[in-house]
Amino acid sequence: MNSSSLYSTLLDFDDPMSALGWTSVNDVVMGGSSCSQFNFNPNGYAEFSGEVSLKNNGGFASIRSAPSNYSIVNIKNLCLCILGDGHRYKLNLRMDNFPDGINYQALFTPPRKWSEIKFSYDNFKPCFHGNPVSAPPLDFSRINQIGLMIGDRQEGSFTLLVRWLRAEVYP
Repeated sequence: MNSSSLYSTLLDFDDPMSALGWTSVNDVVMGGSSCSQFNFNPNGYAEFSGEVSLKNNGGFASIRSAPSNYSIVNIKNLCLCILGDGHRYKLNLRMDNFPDGINYQALFTPPRKWSEIKFSYDNFKPCFHGNPVSAPPLDFSRINQIGLMIGDRQEGSFTLLVRWLRAEVYP
């Protein structure tokens, strides 16, 4: 990260309490049989892992934070410190408290080594149930729920490791 930039930590998975309050939302909500969990690893990160199954027209697994007002203004980018497994994932953001509302999704394929991935406003596309929709633009200052998802019918086991999510803010 650029040392002249200012950063505010939204999520930091360096203690056991940090992974509490996250909820799995998998394709079982529509008859599928995929599973996922989000657990703290004592080495200072969280693990989003599970199995994506295509049975019963399934094909996705996701986790969401508990709703929270992150109250960060003047956000330029979001930065995620992550280690991937070769799969494509989505970073999901919500601006409302509805469990089934508009979800702003940014697709990414993290490297197989610890890396920082930067997301700008342009990376996020509004979706509803995985389908693109017309919606008001994403407002980073109104983020109240954060999630991770694996979809696109990528069958099999997966593991995504996450150290932190930070907001790069304008000075």
